[in-house]
Amino acid sequence: MSERSVPGEGLVKGLAVTLKTMTRRSTTQQYPDVAPELPPRSRGVIALLAENCTVCMLCARECPDWCIYIDSHKEEVAVPGAARPRQRNVLDKFDIDFSLCMYCGICVEVCPFDALYWSPEFEYAEYDIKDLLHDKDHLGEWMGTVPPPPAHDRNGEPAKEETTAARKAAAPAAPAARPAPTRVRPEPGAAPGPGAAEPGAAS
Repeated sequence: MSERSVPGEGLVKGLAVTLKTMTRRSTTQQYPDVAPELPPRSRGVIALLAENCTVCMLCARECPDWCIYIDSHKEEVAVPGAARPRQRNVLDKFDIDFSLCMYCGICVEVCPFDALYWSPEFEYAEYDIKDLLHDKDHLGEWMGTVPPPPAHDRNGEPAKEETTAARKAAAPAAPAARPAPTRVRPEPGAAPGPGAAEPGAAS
């Protein structure tokens, strides 16, 4: 049989919670007057380092939202000693439409030349949705807000490059090849040396 509740018990419990909360110090952050403390790996906006971009189009092909637009042209570069000039891609346009972006980070992960980075910058709201299309100049300005990479965990596994370098440094040097012994042809009539076959002996 359940116990009967005392009339007004719920009201007393609610007032107790209210009084307990009133005695605590407020933890509300006064944004935008006070900037929030963001976690180290916050995903705010994607920054572009145009010097590293080779226009491989891998980020645009892998983007599930198709919100990356890239355009380029080819230029001939004269290489000293080469038979003919080489061609290289020059980036003309790199736009990201953040009204379509879902911040999955695939473009940052698949970039083989470290041209895209996560920036904690998040104050880029616009009054018109059309203004959320940012070009390469605007994306390049956000590179100044990209934090430095975290230090490597000393208890974690070393990088492959470090393991390879340590293995090469620890490997002993290959011993020098010993010269083959030269055989001196005995003079006619001289006594044969030790181990020499006697004339007429079966080979």
